[in-house]
Amino acid sequence: MRSGSLALLADAGHNAGDVLGLILAWAAIRLGQRAPTTRRTYGFRGSSILAALANAVILLVAVGGVAWEAIARLRTPSPVDGHVIAWVAGVGIVINTLTALLFASGRKHDLNVRGAFLHMATDAAVSLGVMISGIIVATTGTEWIDPAVSLAVVVLITWATWGLFREALDLALHAVPHGIDPDAVRDYLVALPGVTEVHDLHIWGMSTTEIALTAHIVRPAGGDTDAFLATVSRELHDRFHIEHPTLQVERGCVTGSCALAPTASV
Repeated sequence: MRSGSLALLADAGHNAGDVLGLILAWAAIRLGQRAPTTRRTYGFRGSSILAALANAVILLVAVGGVAWEAIARLRTPSPVDGHVIAWVAGVGIVINTLTALLFASGRKHDLNVRGAFLHMATDAAVSLGVMISGIIVATTGTEWIDPAVSLAVVVLITWATWGLFREALDLALHAVPHGIDPDAVRDYLVALPGVTEVHDLHIWGMSTTEIALTAHIVRPAGGDTDAFLATVSRELHDRFHIEHPTLQVERGCVTGSCALAPTASV
């Protein structure tokens, strides 16, 4: 690299990782639109979760390498071209800010989109820090500034990526998605007319945008089950944004009739 700057290299590597993440997210969206098959009954909806997780892992591995090199350069500083650093980082600020604005509107509804927005916004902030370091190096000749800024870039990228990694990992492990209160969902189901018990309740993300639920509902009085299920499904969607509920209604007439009733059962 002409500038010799590790901070600029870290910024460029992060940008490259974001481009890869966008490609993965786009591919996952396209896969998620494919029709289900007899073997893949949910289609490829889960690919968006895998894409978000892969994006986070790639970035965390990359910043680990940058941190290692930055520590080595702190011990033995290398000459860098501050003018080149400042100009290239300035261009990065403009590009990353404009790109982040493109994803701003959809960041609240899709983990992939939110990941892209956060990374681009972080890129803009990182580029600003790199540009400032380039100006300092150009005006003072202080070479240790570059690896020090590189470590700051590593901390910022790790902080911005860690939340995405944890949320994507939770979704991959079928944890209850963020924004869903499982106790509130259970309380709603238990409070339904005629319901005496709810067990085997599971809530998970089918993708980064779609939530599924399964539950056994004990309703001794019975009644119009189809109308009951239609109402519950609609209200689960409207109240909790759960798009794919599957409910098993039981009469509960025989003690111990459901093997999945115990809390520890899965």
